[in-house]
Amino acid sequence: MKNSLETRLGMFGALVAVGAVCLLELGGGLSWFKSGRTVRARFNSIQDLKVGDPVKLAGVPIGRVSRIELVADKVEVTLNLESQAQIHTDSTAIIKFAGMMGQNFVSLDFGTPAAPLVTADALLQTREQPDLATLMEKLQGVADGVQTMTKSFSGEEFSKLLGPLTDLVKDNNPRITSILTNAQAITAQVASGQGTLGRLLFEDSLHRTAMSMGTNLNDLAGDAKLLLADTRGLVGDSRKVVAGIDRGEGSVGKLLKDDTMAKDLTAATTSLKEILQKINSGQGSVGKLVNDDAFLRNIKMTLQKVDKATEGLEDTGPLQVLGTAVQSLF
Repeated sequence: MKNSLETRLGMFGALVAVGAVCLLELGGGLSWFKSGRTVRARFNSIQDLKVGDPVKLAGVPIGRVSRIELVADKVEVTLNLESQAQIHTDSTAIIKFAGMMGQNFVSLDFGTPAAPLVTADALLQTREQPDLATLMEKLQGVADGVQTMTKSFSGEEFSKLLGPLTDLVKDNNPRITSILTNAQAITAQVASGQGTLGRLLFEDSLHRTAMSMGTNLNDLAGDAKLLLADTRGLVGDSRKVVAGIDRGEGSVGKLLKDDTMAKDLTAATTSLKEILQKINSGQGSVGKLVNDDAFLRNIKMTLQKVDKATEGLEDTGPLQVLGTAVQSLF
């Protein structure tokens, strides 16, 4: 009997221990006994966050809230994180809630891979998020505004709004009727193919003209492509010519690149300049011819004598001319 009671007590104690462990696991209490590191985050408001609420990295639980306290004008939340959690110094902490009636939790992002990992007791960046109460207040304000707007359009207010429009329609009823009649006549003419718009929609000749214009434009585009190809070829040939000149090929290239031809051209220019200077100063036969007035007068006199002699020969016969020529020679 004694052994049976001790056995039952032992089994009851084991069941209590197992139940306690299960409750701690469900409540996250076992994470407090695991090795890890703590970091801090400061918020303006923690909403309904409590000690023991989970901390998640991209939705994966990695720790628990271990302490909440007021620091200056902020609420500082201490987070107990698992040691293998990769949290960087530029990670951001946000307080979120799981569903409309779910518990709050602290959500962390990864940060940038280039940033170093956080150390123990580091202070993380935070970002505030409106809580459920604030969202409900905004929704309530929107609902009140909609309700006020619907009240303004009901009953007498709605009649006052439509009254001027009704009077406008009544006063301009003949004009509106005339406008609708004209619009109906215009649409009937268009449907029957009358007018410019009707012909545009229903006549095949205009369609053929448009297609012919498109063909001509296509041919023009082809000619433009050929002209562009010819222009490109001309540009390529020009580049080849310029390259040949730059290499000193051809007369122009040699003139630009060959120092000997340049020296010969300079010497020829110098000689021509000297000849022109001599002619200008009256040297030589050409210089005297250009600059000596007496020489020019002698030439004129000689020409006059020849002219007179030819006039005298016209009145004499051939034998007399031959005798005169012989006498002049001997």
